[in-house]
Amino acid sequence: MSNDNFEQEVSQAKYVGLHIQEGDKLDITVSAFDEIAVKPFNKSSMTATSNSTISGGSGAASSEYTVTTEGTIQFPVLGNIYCKGMTKQQLKEDLESRLKRYLTDPMVTINLTNFNIFVLGEVKSPGLKTSPTEKLNVLQAIAVAGDLTYDANRTNVKLIRFSDATGKDETISLDLSEASIVDSPYYFLQQNDILYVEPDKNKQVALNNDSAADKYIRYGGVALGLLTLILSLTRK
Repeated sequence: MSNDNFEQEVSQAKYVGLHIQEGDKLDITVSAFDEIAVKPFNKSSMTATSNSTISGGSGAASSEYTVTTEGTIQFPVLGNIYCKGMTKQQLKEDLESRLKRYLTDPMVTINLTNFNIFVLGEVKSPGLKTSPTEKLNVLQAIAVAGDLTYDANRTNVKLIRFSDATGKDETISLDLSEASIVDSPYYFLQQNDILYVEPDKNKQVALNNDSAADKYIRYGGVALGLLTLILSLTRK
């Protein structure tokens, strides 16, 4: 497949959004035409007011919510909201629907502040990676890790992702050399995904054979040199 076709396939890949998980930190802001009426629904407003009352200063305002082990967030006025497994768009629509009881045309903005992935194996900079964007695909994750090493097997990259349905990690094999990878539901990563790039066994065998050949040549050269020296000495 030509490089042009590969780039075209990549540009058409469909992003469906991440799914909210336990432990996610969500920055949520509610806005509306009535700025006073909207304040009780913003954690940042409540935090700033509380800190100001206690310390007599302005206080640091936080609008971050951590998803609990039960899959919920504790939202001002609305109470416990179950959000585990939702996309950000679904949670946004759910919150806006609930807020319409209190506000006119409420708008909710949601950002994930701890999008972490792990890239391991045959990459130049393995380890934990934090992405500034939530729309991160497999190829971009490899780039964040400094690209593949020479020994990497790009045809069998392992993606390890926890499945809420089974309660276990599932492992998926991805072929980075095929343009069809963009059609995979695993092309775009979810938070806490693990990418493991296996070594290419054929390259390792070839490298070992080359090393062995170099060793034989080196030792053979030494032996030949010694033999030449011995012959020259015996002829004197």
